[in-house]
Amino acid sequence: MTPEEILALLEAVRDGRATPKRALARLKHLPAQRVGDVVLDTHRTLRKGAGEVVFGEGKSPEQLRAIVAHHRRERLPFLITRLSPPRFKALRLKGGNLRYHPVPGILTGGAPRKKLAGAGKVAIITAGASDLPVAEEVRIVLEYFGRETIAFHDRGVAGLHRLMEHLEALQKARVIVAVAGMEGALPSVVAGLFEAPVIGVPTSVGYGSNLGGIAPLLTMLNSCTAGVAVVGIDNGVAAATLAALMSRP
Repeated sequence: MTPEEILALLEAVRDGRATPKRALARLKHLPAQRVGDVVLDTHRTLRKGAGEVVFGEGKSPEQLRAIVAHHRRERLPFLITRLSPPRFKALRLKGGNLRYHPVPGILTGGAPRKKLAGAGKVAIITAGASDLPVAEEVRIVLEYFGRETIAFHDRGVAGLHRLMEHLEALQKARVIVAVAGMEGALPSVVAGLFEAPVIGVPTSVGYGSNLGGIAPLLTMLNSCTAGVAVVGIDNGVAAATLAALMSRP
């Protein structure tokens, strides 16, 4: 349940439009609910402002179908990450306002979340088009959290002039997420240009010396520019979560 739903329920009890017994029935599944051998955090919207992000990799089709069925039954929005196209196809899910995003491998369902009033805009910049899957994970998760995003792709340091044409738009961002593989220099450059805090996301994109994302991770961690925070390799969910918290009203 969302804070708005609980407040409306309490007001209904106060005004006599609902009985305490009915309110108890609605609240009895807080703060967690077991669905098969999965325990869902039904209290997370109250604590964090957005529902649980379900990590799809490693979960069985039966577990994923049960999770989707639960959210549909409770009429709750949901988001499942790291769900490859073959695994999504094997689930054979239909209807219910489902939307599958094949590039990052994300499944969303339920009514789209309204933009959070007063929240700052989050800008997402990629160094190259190869970083797009991670950047899309950032964007979709942020929109699930009710944040407005703007994206600029293929703006890496190999052709930094491509970034300069968007200076005005980037200056208005509350938070900037910079996604880069190879040497991972983009977050440092961006943080030196703009006031907004920068979240660096190293990706596993690059030649052998990229070391599966270790090279850009170390570059970002050793940034000499103030205002750079760094998440794990390919971890768009962590970057989106941090950006959502930093952009709150």
